[in-house]
Amino acid sequence: ARAWDTPPASLADIGTGAGFPGIPLKIVWPKMALLVSDSIGKKTAFLRHIVSALELEAVDVVTARAEALGRDPAYRERYDGVVARAVAALNVLSEYCLPLCRIGGRFAAPKGPEGAAEALEARRAIGQLGGRPRAVLPVQLPEVEQRTLVVVDKVRATPREFPRDVGVPSKRPL
Repeated sequence: ARAWDTPPASLADIGTGAGFPGIPLKIVWPKMALLVSDSIGKKTAFLRHIVSALELEAVDVVTARAEALGRDPAYRERYDGVVARAVAALNVLSEYCLPLCRIGGRFAAPKGPEGAAEALEARRAIGQLGGRPRAVLPVQLPEVEQRTLVVVDKVRATPREFPRDVGVPSKRPL
């Protein structure tokens, strides 16, 4: 939530697993449209149950790889915000997430204590994908090591060749 001054109208949570951080953000921002996506069907089946049990509205649960979503016109550059956690290194994560973020939107990635170094290392990839690093914010959680939140503004369209085919971003990072 610290990545946005006001709640985004729409948010995509990529590689969501059990729905974190997307589902808690939806509870905090109930008017926000939410996409939660994971490539594993068991996880998305669980999420459909959670969405139903919590009676959440305007939540789209999708079983898909991030690379496929980023190439699909129904999802590409449609979201005010994109979040992803514990999915990949920031340069790879940027290729998964920035194609989904609209120009003027924001991408936020929770990272460990080395978030600032990872953001510096991913700077070229972020720029190539249409983003501009905004901030690396310290996050202190009780009983957890120091964390960071890397925030990236989407400043121009992601070139059509991104994201690359399934598996390529992680095998050949930008």
